Amino acid sequence: MIRAACFLMLLPVTADAACRQALALGLDVSGSVDAAEYRLQLEGLATALNSDRVQQVLFAQPDAPIRISVYEWSGPENQTIILPWTTIVTTDDLDRATDTLLAHQRGTAAPTTAIGSAMLAGFALLRDQTDCWKRTLDLSGDGPANTGPRPQDIGPAQQPPGVIVNGLVIGSGNQSGDDQRIADIKELSAYYRSYVIRGADAFVESALGFEDYAAAMERKLLKELQSLALGQADITR
Repeated sequence: MIRAACFLMLLPVTADAACRQALALGLDVSGSVDAAEYRLQLEGLATALNSDRVQQVLFAQPDAPIRISVYEWSGPENQTIILPWTTIVTTDDLDRATDTLLAHQRGTAAPTTAIGSAMLAGFALLRDQTDCWKRTLDLSGDGPANTGPRPQDIGPAQQPPGVIVNGLVIGSGNQSGDDQRIADIKELSAYYRSYVIRGADAFVESALGFEDYAAAMERKLLKELQSLALGQADITR
């Protein structure tokens, strides 16, 4: 468990090099996420980052690389950094990042789901990444907030200017059938669209269950990273 002050102390100093995008990813480790589902998140993120299509985007502009940080979250005071800010310039950088993800062991987590607190933790990570052309927070979750500040009560004054918040919602694997799972994921997606995501072109990606997390994460990374790469290419032509 990392309280807010301690969390801020763990944020590394940013480099002076040009930065295309700072991407902070928050993974839900609340009580509804069991050990197998937890591993599917970490392994799914590593798999998505290592996919050929995502690597093509990551390495598209080596003079302006992407920075990635990953943390896990659950209750109001439960946020743990898994991967400190890491600049992805080479395949070795990516290998070290994904090895860190795969080697991480789940820490103590609260049974509750504090999305508002998870947002504030992500904003703390992104606040000092001002040399990046774009700053993005991604929150993965399998349920609505049930403790801490509500995401809809996190106002503009608490959000660094220009930060975009996207969501990846995960359907529960404990439902009785696909129809119910689809209905649940639609309801959770609507909740995230209404209260969590914010900023220009913010979006919600969905995974039917944790077994679909890697594919959903790849789709999401391609959408949010590729849009910037193409847009910047248009500007510099």
